[in-house]
Amino acid sequence: MVKRIVIIQGHPDPKGHRFGHTLEEAYSQGAQNAGHDIQSIHVAKLDFPLLRTQVDYENSAPPEPIRQSQKIIQSADHLVILYPLWLGTMPALLKAFFEQVFRPGFALEMKGNAFPKKLLKGKSARVIVTMGMPAIAYRYFFRAHGLKNLERNILKFSGIYPVHSTIIGGIETPDNSKREKWLEKIKKLGAECI
Repeated sequence: MVKRIVIIQGHPDPKGHRFGHTLEEAYSQGAQNAGHDIQSIHVAKLDFPLLRTQVDYENSAPPEPIRQSQKIIQSADHLVILYPLWLGTMPALLKAFFEQVFRPGFALEMKGNAFPKKLLKGKSARVIVTMGMPAIAYRYFFRAHGLKNLERNILKFSGIYPVHSTIIGGIETPDNSKREKWLEKIKKLGAECI
């Protein structure tokens, strides 16, 4: 079954050429080879302000780059979110993007004090995180707190389920054989759309 996949590239460097961009290419290639439709959002190339108040979050109109991103995300069956680990979580620019995109009316329907209605049901996600530390240290010693926050408090809270994750540690070690293995694994995930 052909799926519509949206890749959200969360590295804040607009120049690209990072390992996360190479992972994006591998996932995209695997998915395209399997016949899936691919669209990408490069957060570093978008121009949008930070949200600073609850009133802005709940009532202001999203800027045009955010509205376009919402349309792309709305059309997706599956989201792939890639980012480097910075200070234990996603880079600030990616968090600001999620705050802008996942607003009431798009991700949630707020009605008084009732629990919000999840508006993004029917979509699945894969989160791919790169980091310098060993992945096992992040997952078990630090308990992957930043990743869990994204999975539980943003994606699942808005109805996206299932959410799978891939943690790639030790990326600063110049071992091309390990990188090649990761690229092959990510390419297979793209082909399987998971």
